[in-house]
Amino acid sequence: MNDDLSPAERMERFRDFQTREKTGVNSFVESLPFTPDSFQVEALEALAEGFSVLVAAPTGAGKTVVGEGGVHMALSSGGRAFYTTPIKALSNQKFREFCERFGPQRVGLLTGDTSINPQADVVVMTTEVLRNMIYAGADLRNLRMVVLDEIHYLADRVRGPVWEEVLIQLPEHVQTVSLSATVSNLEEFGQWLSEVRGNCKIVVSYKRPVPLYQHMMVGKRIYNLYADENAQARAESGAPPRLNPQLLADIAEHAPRKGRRPIPSLVNRPKVARAVQRVGFLPMIEFIFSRAACDEAVSSLLLEGLSFTTEKEQKQIAAIAEQATQAIPIADHGILGLASLQSALENGIAAHHAGMLPILKETVEKLFSLGLVKVVFATETLALGINMPARTVVIESLEKWNGSEHVRLSPGEYTQLTGRAGRRGIDVEGHAVVLGRGVVSAEEVAQLATRHSYPLKSAFFPGYNMVVNLLSRADVEQARRVLESSFAQFQADDAIVGLAAKLRKAEAKLHSVQERIACSKGDAAEYFGLREDLTRAQKELSRASREGNIVFATKTLRKSKPGQVIHYRKGRRWRSAVVVVGADRSFDTPLIRVVGEDAKVFTLGPADMARGPHVVGHMRVPSGGARRLRDRQSVAKQVRSIAKNASHPREITNPTMLRLSEEISDIELRLRSHPVHSCPDRELHAVPGHEWVRLERECRRLRNQINSRTSSIAAEFDQVRQVLHELKFLEADEVTGRGTDLRRIFGERDLLVALAFSRGVFNQLTAQELAGFACCLAYEPRSDVGGMDPYIPTPALRQAWADLGKAFRDVSSAEKTAGLERTSAPAGDLIDITYRWAGGATLSSILPDAEITGGDFVRWMRQTVDLLQQLTRLGDAKFSARANEACSLLRRGVVAWSE
Repeated sequence: MNDDLSPAERMERFRDFQTREKTGVNSFVESLPFTPDSFQVEALEALAEGFSVLVAAPTGAGKTVVGEGGVHMALSSGGRAFYTTPIKALSNQKFREFCERFGPQRVGLLTGDTSINPQADVVVMTTEVLRNMIYAGADLRNLRMVVLDEIHYLADRVRGPVWEEVLIQLPEHVQTVSLSATVSNLEEFGQWLSEVRGNCKIVVSYKRPVPLYQHMMVGKRIYNLYADENAQARAESGAPPRLNPQLLADIAEHAPRKGRRPIPSLVNRPKVARAVQRVGFLPMIEFIFSRAACDEAVSSLLLEGLSFTTEKEQKQIAAIAEQATQAIPIADHGILGLASLQSALENGIAAHHAGMLPILKETVEKLFSLGLVKVVFATETLALGINMPARTVVIESLEKWNGSEHVRLSPGEYTQLTGRAGRRGIDVEGHAVVLGRGVVSAEEVAQLATRHSYPLKSAFFPGYNMVVNLLSRADVEQARRVLESSFAQFQADDAIVGLAAKLRKAEAKLHSVQERIACSKGDAAEYFGLREDLTRAQKELSRASREGNIVFATKTLRKSKPGQVIHYRKGRRWRSAVVVVGADRSFDTPLIRVVGEDAKVFTLGPADMARGPHVVGHMRVPSGGARRLRDRQSVAKQVRSIAKNASHPREITNPTMLRLSEEISDIELRLRSHPVHSCPDRELHAVPGHEWVRLERECRRLRNQINSRTSSIAAEFDQVRQVLHELKFLEADEVTGRGTDLRRIFGERDLLVALAFSRGVFNQLTAQELAGFACCLAYEPRSDVGGMDPYIPTPALRQAWADLGKAFRDVSSAEKTAGLERTSAPAGDLIDITYRWAGGATLSSILPDAEITGGDFVRWMRQTVDLLQQLTRLGDAKFSARANEACSLLRRGVVAWSE
């Protein structure tokens, strides 16, 4: 009670109250429909005292309450507030929430291709938009507060640098609210924030508002992971957990017999849904790391006749779904699969992934949040901040494809996924269920579940656009100091001490091994270094060949039609077959049914072919896929005849394979002519020789790490300057007219876009052609297309594509000279369909040729619109008008109403 306080304490309490009253903290807290948690109060009071804050807490704990409080305080002081998010979906969601809270007249939205009320008191935006505003010299004098939601995104390889650019370059008077998942190096990150932003207070909470219970499903049963609640509590506190003995016994029973390699069992998704429903854990989100598998999962539940809704709920769902899709032309319903989607929704089942149209994803989110959809199959993108919690999260596999190989989930990824489980104010507990499947141990799940945080590592690097923007406002030394204040450099400086100790140990071992490989014929170390180089180059060639062929095979099989005779290599033999059933376009991996030269019917996919397939002829095939033996024998005879007379297919090569082949030939020649090659004791030197090579490589790696981390950002800055000088974007470190254009271009191919523009590559294109051409600079294919030429529909576009190729070669050459290969080649896969869409083609007429989903189509059209809007700021009024017209041609139908 206040009576127990001393006069000094009462005065301090009164001053605190006045501060909270003056800054708006009290009025904000009073407006909340709940009592805020202690960590929320602590953060809000720190903001009231003038600190910036770093708030770290589990998913669903209520971090955004602090951000909303910061916005309220800014408005209370008569200032403005910006709320930034990493993705547009989050920006749209936050915009709707703020419109309800503050009124639509006070709230704006900026997401690159969307601009609503940009001068409002509160503006929700993607972080890139704020970075662009800072570089454009926007008036930020009345800006009081910036909220950086999901700030742990600064570890993202592609987009992470944006967060650091914003934090470093925001005016000093602006307070920041940084909202993060729980990371293990909070003190380090907070210390850096204090250096770049002034005083920053760290507020952390490890407590989930809804307790999370861990489970595994083996066979038909869902088991608790731990033996009892005490074991769960011990595990969460970091003590060794006691696992459920019944679970361990069942896993042992389902394990393969001794000596056999464990093979993951197929997932029976209807069985999983039934089991989750049986124990009362619905609604659930099941994470599957494949878009096609998410769609297959929905189909499998419908085929089993599963439904999770009442008749009343089905009517509600039908009304909401029909309202959401009423703008979609009837002609496009088939290609988008709307009938099957609505059927699934009415049964309380849905998929959620990036291949879906935004409006359909939003409908799933709305129905799930209303409790009408009970089972959702989703890719991991759903875990990135969308407000869509469930009672239960099911994880099918602890392994995912990262673009080049299958890797295990990290503790951070596991925490992010399972963070969706447990709805605050609805559930008393949340549940995470991992499917056993024969290759997952209870110990591995426990290890992931007990690691609640992970280190935050900077992905910062100086980009071309960043450097010209810095040099337009500062000299080289000032720009270098700005870059060296990044979190990346802060972390690098801290790591050098440990790396130096490792290098000393490795050099001592290297010295001892070097004495054992002396050879009277010559330099054995050099010789075994060449042998290692040869092995590396051969492995790289094999991998490049395999990956290039899989891409080629995927594209060829997707276009396959019955009657095509194909030639392909399997193992060491070339084989031939005729397609009897083409690939189903709805699946990511195309599979075809064929009849081979031996009259057998079988399935072929990209992974079944070491080379090819090449279409070498055409023939008629019996209807029904040649089911009768007599038909198959006749077909096989024709296949053998066509294959015998066909010309041998050309091997698939790309620039990487050619370079590696030349490198291998050169190394082999140097090896044969090396004096140690003729030494009779050559193989006696081999064991210490290869050990020396390994240690030398390790020492070189450590030296490079130390050298790169010592002023690493400054060194990369100098490389970027070298490229910019070479291509005339800088002259004597002054930004040229060409460089001024580059300041206004943001994207992964910013340098190529600016160079192409400066050379007039866009000049002769109509608005429709400009729309198609811009897409090749915005589009990033999901894999390397192996150098295959795209279809280019008009002569002007073909000339522009050729000129762009020259510009790209110049960029690549300058980057290679500077030791900074960064810009990816333009991808022309979507030029034709973008051109046709801009010309008025319907979605149903172009999607079958696009080899992408409806959701991907919308995403790439909107990325193209974003680039075209950047181009409107370049050139004269005539070109600007053409770029604006190109935007309008693309922004129609599905692309427009997805906004």
